[in-house]
Amino acid sequence: MAADAPGDAAPLRLALLASGRGSNLQALIDARAAGVLPVEFVLVASDRVHAHALRRAEAAGIETLALDPKRFATRAAYDAELFGRVAQARPELVVLAGFMRIIDPAALAPWQGRIVNIHPSLLPKYPGLHTHRRALEAGDARHGATVHFVTAELDGGPPIAQAVIDVVAGDTPDALAERLLAHEHRLLVATVALFAARRLVLDEGGVLLDGAPLAAPLRLDATLPTPA
Repeated sequence: MAADAPGDAAPLRLALLASGRGSNLQALIDARAAGVLPVEFVLVASDRVHAHALRRAEAAGIETLALDPKRFATRAAYDAELFGRVAQARPELVVLAGFMRIIDPAALAPWQGRIVNIHPSLLPKYPGLHTHRRALEAGDARHGATVHFVTAELDGGPPIAQAVIDVVAGDTPDALAERLLAHEHRLLVATVALFAARRLVLDEGGVLLDGAPLAAPLRLDATLPTPA
C-alpha cells in the first residue's frame, strides 16, 4: 500500500523501465514500503524477458511488461509500441533505471518533462557506457551519479540532482560502481520524492523547483531534501 502523499495530493503514478537487475527499482519499492515515498507503481517494463527487475516487480505486486525488441522491424516501431503500452498505465512520471536502449525521439516527445533517467556519472561528463572506467582513466578525483530529464540527446537532458563520491587509490571500475550504488539508490528516491510532492517541473527555461529556476543540480547530502 502506498504512503499518503503530502497534503491532499494523491500518490504519484509511477512507471519504471529497466533492462537489468532492478536495484534502483528495489530502492523505490523499499522506500514506499517504509512510508517515505508516496507513489503508486503502475507498471514496470523491460526489453528483456528475464530481467530481474521484472521479478522484483512481480514480488511487490506491480504490473509488468516484457516487450522483446526482436519482434519489431525497427527501433521506432518498438518504441512506439512500448510507450503506447506505458501510456495505457497512465503514469505521471516515467523513470528509466538501467534501461539500456536509446529511445526514438518521436516516442519521447509526448513525455517531455515527465520522464527521467539515472545515469552513473556526473553529467555532462561521460554520457553513454563505461562511465566508471572512463572516470578512472581520466584521473578524476570525484565521480557520481545524475538524475536528469530525458531528451532526444543521449544523457543530455537537463540535470536535476547528483550524488558525488571520492575516487580512492586502488579503485577499479567494479569497485567504484559498487561503492556508488548505495548513493544512486538514495539519489533516485529523494528525487522521485520531489516529483511526488509536485515540486519539480521542466519548462522552456529549464528545471524549476518550487517554481524557481534551479541554478545547479541539487546535491545529495547537501541541497537535495532526503525523505525521512
